[in-house]
Amino acid sequence: MLAHQLGLPQAIDQRLHLLKVHLPYHESDHVLNIAYNALCHGTCLQDIELRRNDEAFLDALGARRIPDPTTAGDFCRRFRQTHIDALQTAIDETRRKVWARQPRSFFNRATIDMDGTLVGTNGECKAGMDIAYDGTWGYHPLIISLAETGEVLRLLNRSGNRPSHDQASGQVDQAIWLCLRSGFRRTVLRGDTDFSQTQHLDRWHELPGVYFIFGYDAMPNMKDLAEGLPATAWKPLDRPARYEVKTQPRQRPDKVKDRIVRERKFDVLRLKSEEVAEFDYRPSACANTYRMVVIRKHISKEKGEQVLFPEVRHFFYITNDRKATAAEIVFEANDRCNQENLLAQLHDGVGALQAPVNTLESNGAWMVMTALAWNLKAWWALLLPVSSGRWEEDHREEKRRVLRLEFKAFVSAFVTIPCEVIKTGRRLVLRVLGWNPHLLTFFRLVSLLRQ
Repeated sequence: MLAHQLGLPQAIDQRLHLLKVHLPYHESDHVLNIAYNALCHGTCLQDIELRRNDEAFLDALGARRIPDPTTAGDFCRRFRQTHIDALQTAIDETRRKVWARQPRSFFNRATIDMDGTLVGTNGECKAGMDIAYDGTWGYHPLIISLAETGEVLRLLNRSGNRPSHDQASGQVDQAIWLCLRSGFRRTVLRGDTDFSQTQHLDRWHELPGVYFIFGYDAMPNMKDLAEGLPATAWKPLDRPARYEVKTQPRQRPDKVKDRIVRERKFDVLRLKSEEVAEFDYRPSACANTYRMVVIRKHISKEKGEQVLFPEVRHFFYITNDRKATAAEIVFEANDRCNQENLLAQLHDGVGALQAPVNTLESNGAWMVMTALAWNLKAWWALLLPVSSGRWEEDHREEKRRVLRLEFKAFVSAFVTIPCEVIKTGRRLVLRVLGWNPHLLTFFRLVSLLRQ
């Protein structure tokens, strides 16, 4: 109901053209078949066979049959990079319809995070695979996501030996253009040191409402500039507490790991204090001067109970944001670490970051189609209605809670609900057989989709 009301199948069929004859399947049937497999606890291509022989699953979809794993794999092998781009464009069209239903405050800011992740494989004949920096054989896909909702905006599969920033600028440009067309008033780009591609900073800086915060390599000249700052330029960096204790602090358990490290006299680094400063800096590939924020970490190297020697390390961040304080820039850059949770969900929860087919493009197509299941989960949460009045705040919190759910928890709560499937006349009735606390939320969205 969600996919059809948003026009997702129609958008896919209009943009993606891989089949000469549609007997009996269209391109959208294949794409959604792979996405729905992930939404039903499917973890690999072969699990489609379980869906194909599940009469209740077919009746609930209103389908007489769905593609089998062999046909689905053949569909993936038809893809080239232009077809993958067309599929992601169709997904963007649907995404904008979801965003258009959000309140005005939703468009205050779009935070675009970018990172690469390794997808290992035991295969020996997969085209495009290569050995990564840590000895892993496989691929190195690029993931560009929206931090506010966790949606995957762009996914590009690459060879395993490619650096994280390889082909990233083009994908980032498309993500920026998507946010600008959708009406976001502020767009923030975040990435680690691999993505501080100085040849693109001026172009992004000139775009309206676009800001960036990238890590920057601690090269010797950067360290010299930081150490050359006057002592008054450095200020202590006080990090806020991770959460607020609303009742009473709980007694912390003994640190077993710390005790073992001390007993066996392992070398360990302990952070003692942090200081932050800033200065103006113009990279050699840029015409503009940007703001460089630097953290100076004072670290103690210890062995058992003995302190060996102190150590100082510097971390740099380049940004065109002139309004935020230096500490706020640091905290903003550190928030990007939440994308690691998204990558973990795409690896283990959705099963999108796998390589079940035999070429670079076909595995990239599999990743995009399976990641669509994660996007459907995000759209499901974003479309939850928020009523005005006494329940408004409760509904907003409910929306945030569902948006933050892990994928497997979402599937268990809202997808794999025990039902009796009844076909009567021209109607299909799903009679809920069990009750769980999430059904109140479930029926609120179903009522909206039925209107």
